[in-house]
Amino acid sequence: MSLFKARDWWSATLGEGEEFDQGCLCVGDVDNSGTGHDKVVVGSYMGMLRIFSPHASKTSEGGPADAQLLEVQLQNAIIQVELGKFVSCSELLHLAVLHPRKLSVYSVSGTAGNVEHGDQYQLKLVYEHNLQRTACNMTYGTFGGVTGHHSLCIQSMDGMLMFFEQDSYSFGRFLPGFLLPGPLTYNPRTDSFLTVSSARELESYKYETLAVATEAESRQDPNLPLKTGGKRLTPDWVFVLGEQALDLCVPSFSHASSHIFILGERNIYCLRDNGQIHFMKKLEFNPSCFLPYASVTDGTTNLLLGNHTNMLLVYQDVTLKWASQLSFIPVAVRVANFLDVKGVVVSLSSDGHLLCSYMGTDPSFFSTPKVDAREADYEQVEAEMKKLQKFIREATRTQGRRLLERRVCALLSGVGSSKVVVFSAFLNGHYPPADLTGDITVSYSSPTGVPKVLQSRFNLPLSLVCVACPPPKATKFKITVDTNQPPVDLSSIFREFSAKSEDKDGNSLAFQLLSGARVTVLASKTSQRYRIQSDSFEDMWLVVKELVHRFDQHFSKVGIKDFKKSFSGPLPLEEYFLSVDNHFQLRISAQKYQDLLSERAVQFRAIQRRLLTRFKDKTPAPLQNLDTLMDATYSQVMALAEAAEENRALLEEAFVRLRSATHLLVLLLSLWQGLTPDQTSILEATLLPLLQDTPQLGWEESCDAAVSHLLRTCLSQNPKDQATSLAQTGGSVLGLPSDTARLKKHITLLCERIGKGGRLTLASEANVQVPAQVQNLAVPGESLDFLTDHQLHSASPTPTAFLTYLSSSFS
Repeated sequence: MSLFKARDWWSATLGEGEEFDQGCLCVGDVDNSGTGHDKVVVGSYMGMLRIFSPHASKTSEGGPADAQLLEVQLQNAIIQVELGKFVSCSELLHLAVLHPRKLSVYSVSGTAGNVEHGDQYQLKLVYEHNLQRTACNMTYGTFGGVTGHHSLCIQSMDGMLMFFEQDSYSFGRFLPGFLLPGPLTYNPRTDSFLTVSSARELESYKYETLAVATEAESRQDPNLPLKTGGKRLTPDWVFVLGEQALDLCVPSFSHASSHIFILGERNIYCLRDNGQIHFMKKLEFNPSCFLPYASVTDGTTNLLLGNHTNMLLVYQDVTLKWASQLSFIPVAVRVANFLDVKGVVVSLSSDGHLLCSYMGTDPSFFSTPKVDAREADYEQVEAEMKKLQKFIREATRTQGRRLLERRVCALLSGVGSSKVVVFSAFLNGHYPPADLTGDITVSYSSPTGVPKVLQSRFNLPLSLVCVACPPPKATKFKITVDTNQPPVDLSSIFREFSAKSEDKDGNSLAFQLLSGARVTVLASKTSQRYRIQSDSFEDMWLVVKELVHRFDQHFSKVGIKDFKKSFSGPLPLEEYFLSVDNHFQLRISAQKYQDLLSERAVQFRAIQRRLLTRFKDKTPAPLQNLDTLMDATYSQVMALAEAAEENRALLEEAFVRLRSATHLLVLLLSLWQGLTPDQTSILEATLLPLLQDTPQLGWEESCDAAVSHLLRTCLSQNPKDQATSLAQTGGSVLGLPSDTARLKKHITLLCERIGKGGRLTLASEANVQVPAQVQNLAVPGESLDFLTDHQLHSASPTPTAFLTYLSSSFS
């Protein structure tokens, strides 16, 4: 155990699989209790908002759950949380929550509980602003010197500062020369805003300068003249950092403090309010977060600094005062006062480890043993020294020869070594898998001690998922594959299945998929065709893929280099759309079950509260059938939960089957038009943008956006669309569509344009004349191929819209 270790006072693990960043943590008296004790507010990228009131637990019971005041699932990801006076005509603190496309202000209130379960806390929405641009971060303060309440400033991904005064939007301004967003903070002493530009410069803009600058709305179209009356926005002062800033902070714990702190990638800077440097500290590690706080020594400032070696350091200006070990890498750190102790360090990791700790040491019980005092024998020491010198001379003469022998032995022992690893593979469901490929990663050390990593992909055998069986008499779906070579004996292609096959001529072979349908392969006796048929469209995928792969191996082994395979059509789009509709309907059902469960859970908690109140009452009162209503509601909640779980299992199976059907469609398209491997990869990435569905993003909306992107770029029939699509702005956030009609239309159009000779490529824009404003905004050394937005229905192309997508691409 390290001597200098952060002493755990209270800790919690937030959720599972959630992500957090530096803006996701804030502390303060969020419920306006007036006791002076802080609460901890944490928001996650998964939309979970949690409020804690940490306290030392005197018993083994309780812990994080006992300290949690509130947990709410919001609809959108939480980028940043802040506490301030955001409501007019109110001195109370309110909670501002920043989402990618929304700013929400809430009030948190607690009511004393009537039962032993404690107080009840509620989150009430006061007002919200829907943002027209994707937000990056925000800051707040008394803009313009107004006292009594706080205003908010939000920085968008395309460089626009949006100002809000309580429940009204004030104005918006674009930062000059903007490329990527940086940290943003407000300096109340000079009434100015500080940010770090992509030129790695700290820039300061006064609020008054921003207020009288050119309106942001007049810059939507660069071809329109600027409105008269506005001034060009320029910074009041600039300080060259020479590195990207991770965070900015303007502490205001005393009237005498007038410093600005910047956390860089390798340095900490302290500037005065006029931009002059006060001091700079070079770091020997990669920092992750920092927090300036008040020092007991006049004229100095303490700094809490977290780094990527799990350390929490305390600096007084440039002097290291303390170092403590954490169990994780902190991404945000705050100092709070709680009921039992003041000055607690609150730290948060990117995967949800929330820790309240204090600085301390573990006492050392080791005592140095006493050494017997005796006089040195100088003759014995001199004789021992001569012996060691002789040994060193002999070792020096033989060092080169022995070193060469060790290297040769090490090389010989490292050549030809092998390691056999046995693993098991089994079906993860009562349905055939969508893929039989796997990835293996091996990490090892070379004989010279250099760590190395090898990666490879392998294919599981088809016999793991199917067995030979008699062919069925009738099937629903049929696919025909043409070749330019005479038909081959199927028993020689599938030797592991030929022993149990009933057809001894080798013209037919049937497969029974485990937990699936039967798939039959028929070879024509008179032509060079092969027919694959089954009662399940999706289940044909694995057999068709294996058949095509073994054909390539067979004809390559016999020396035929001009072997070709093709599919004459028509494409089975109607059969494919059945899988699409099945998956979509199950997603709709999942959403309905979620809504119903939320309603019944609210009803169940309301009945519980009323029953507990009556049981606690000293004067007994009739229950008025509340117990019966509670039993009925509980039964409904359990039935809905079981139905939702069953629907979830069906949705997982539907998505696997949809993946199989999509793989089959991609293979048929490539055989139909003779697509190259690169074109096939583009098509597969377009139709399968996700490996699994998530509550926030599903296959339908992702696939529709990707297909629409190809239709607007490389498969566009109008060359102007290919050029203007580079400057298209992002549309609304992707969400569950109302139906699949639009998606089916786009997939059909995609197949038609490929059938008419459309070329799938990511570099199609290189052959099209790019608008001048897009050429001027391109990043030096970067290709424009990846900068086309997948959102199609948007406003007219503008440089700002182009930068919006550029920012989102790099983030």
